[in-house]
Amino acid sequence: MSWVSKTLNSTLGKKLLMALTGLFLILFLVVHLAGNLQLLLPDGGKSFNIYAETMASNPFIRVVGILNFGFIALHAIYSAILTRHNKKSRPVAYAMTKSSANSTWSSRNMGILGSLILVFILIHLRGFWYEFKFGEMPYVTYDGETYKDGFAIVSAAFGNIIYVAFYVLSMAVLAFHLSHGFSSAFQTLGLNHKKYTPFIQKLGIGFAIVVPALFALIPIIMFIQNS
Repeated sequence: MSWVSKTLNSTLGKKLLMALTGLFLILFLVVHLAGNLQLLLPDGGKSFNIYAETMASNPFIRVVGILNFGFIALHAIYSAILTRHNKKSRPVAYAMTKSSANSTWSSRNMGILGSLILVFILIHLRGFWYEFKFGEMPYVTYDGETYKDGFAIVSAAFGNIIYVAFYVLSMAVLAFHLSHGFSSAFQTLGLNHKKYTPFIQKLGIGFAIVVPALFALIPIIMFIQNS
C-alpha cells in the first residue's frame, strides 16, 4: 500500500483528493437543496419534517452523513495544505504580475472563499444539525405519527434578518467558490477536452449561479412570510 501513501502525499494526489471530495460535496448540495426546498411547500412544514425524520433515521443516509463530514474535513485540510504549498513554490513577483492575466478572481482566492464557507458550515451545523440532534426540539403529529418539528426551528432562524443576511452572503461566497471549483475538479481528474471542456465550464457557471441562488431564496421567502 506504499504506492497509495506516496500518491496521497504527492501534490497530484492531494489535488485528486480535492477534486473527488469536491464533486461529492457538489452532489450533496443538490440533494440538500432538494430537501430544503420542501420548506417552501404550503403544508405548514409537514413535508420537510417527514423528510428530515427519514434522513435522520435511515441507516444508509446516516452513513452518507458521516462520510460527508469526513469529506468536508478532507477538502478543507488538503485545501489549506495546497494553498500553503502554492504560496511557497511561486515567486512573489511572478505571482503579482501573472496571476491577474492567467486566472480569475475566484481561482486566486479559493482558500479565502473556502475558509468563509467553512465558517458558515460550522455556524449552520450549530444552529440546525446540533439542535435537531441534541437540542430541546418541539414536536408535531401527522396522521398519528410524532415528528421533531425542524420546520419550526428553521422558521424561527429565518425570521431573524441578521441570520438571513448572513445566509444569503454565504451563498454568494459559495457561488464564487463553485464558479471555479466545479470545472477545476473535472480538469484535475483529466476530463479536459477541447470539445467537452467549454460545456463543463458553462455547466459549472450555471450550477454556481442556480444552486446558491435557490438556497438563498429559501430564507428570503421564509423571512417575508414571517413578517
